[in-house]
Amino acid sequence: MPNSTPGLLDDTAARDYSRKLRLFNAFAEPELRQAMASLGLEPGMRVLDAGCGTGEALEWLALEVGAQGLVVGLDLASAHVAAARAAVPAGTAVLQADLSKPPLAAASFDLIWTVNTVNHLRDPLAGVKLLGNLLRAGGRIALGQSSLLPDMVFAWDSRLERLTNEAVRRYYRDRYRVDERELAAVRSIVGLLRRAQLREVGVRTLVIERVTPLRPADEAYLLEAIFRGTWGERLRPYLSSEDYEALSHLCDPMDHRFALQRPDFHFLQTFTLAVGRI
Repeated sequence: MPNSTPGLLDDTAARDYSRKLRLFNAFAEPELRQAMASLGLEPGMRVLDAGCGTGEALEWLALEVGAQGLVVGLDLASAHVAAARAAVPAGTAVLQADLSKPPLAAASFDLIWTVNTVNHLRDPLAGVKLLGNLLRAGGRIALGQSSLLPDMVFAWDSRLERLTNEAVRRYYRDRYRVDERELAAVRSIVGLLRRAQLREVGVRTLVIERVTPLRPADEAYLLEAIFRGTWGERLRPYLSSEDYEALSHLCDPMDHRFALQRPDFHFLQTFTLAVGRI
């Protein structure tokens, strides 16, 4: 098992986000694949997914570069690596390693795809520079990050939504000993690529927009990863009893007020992809 300094949110080789990663990838697959298609990958290219999680993007990348290409996944967490290895196409390598100490030769790849990963590093700039060393001349880093803009969940109740988001930030401050400035630094991904001396930095933001009726994958992600996994009981100390009760009703599938069954449910989340060339 790789040795490493825990990440910003106490990420270690034993940390397991498998369920949440699968839910997010199924939920955001249309937009993630749209972002991937915009990169103009060609057959025969060599691609690294740095922070590959449970491996869904490895299959999509393999389709882009074809049988002549090579796709490699790298992740720190043991559970993620096991899940990815069980799911990826034949010929796709998945390595367990610390991104700060990648067991890969310099100048090996044409593209590095890394999504919702760099924000977990204590030193994102050092991480991007290390990834840059793995690129061939002219190679690119595609750095993806979800939710650079605040998500909209309760379109009809902006007050409760604001208080819930504030409660999440307070929870993270207390649980992981990080303040809002550290968590917000991820918004500067364009600046991060430029500070790492990448060239031709460009960026595009896709809107992930969902309304009722929801696909099963959408409802599963919102219910399990957001309503239960990010909110839930952990927010009780940070909300008034009245606001916590209102939130609980909206998050309960057995309640007639369940948000995901409201005819006016409208969800917005962004996915931003910044790309730079070495």
